[in-house]
Amino acid sequence: MNKLVLATLIGVATIALAKPIFAYQGDPGVRGPNYSPERHEAMEQSFAKGDYQGWLKLMEGRGQGIKRVVTNEAIFKEFAVAHEQGADALSAFRAKYNLGANRMGGRGMGYQNR
Repeated sequence: MNKLVLATLIGVATIALAKPIFAYQGDPGVRGPNYSPERHEAMEQSFAKGDYQGWLKLMEGRGQGIKRVVTNEAIFKEFAVAHEQGADALSAFRAKYNLGANRMGGRGMGYQNR
């Protein structure tokens, strides 16, 4: 077997095996590794109150993808409405802002712990 074919097979196998690691991302029904009931409740309160500054504080050091999009109160309110409306609205929000266009693009959005 030539080296190119072997390298391709190894690459495909690596991707196939690694994909389940990211299964929770973009799926609001699956809790991520940083989930805690306290943080979840604080996030829910931020969304319910439209508290952009509170959400930003909760997102410190997390959610780089979503923070590149949610850069002001108006977009946060749109995000909060989508969060409250559920998976279909969140999917539409992601599509509108091109979040998760590749598998890694949607990492750490902050809402997946719902």
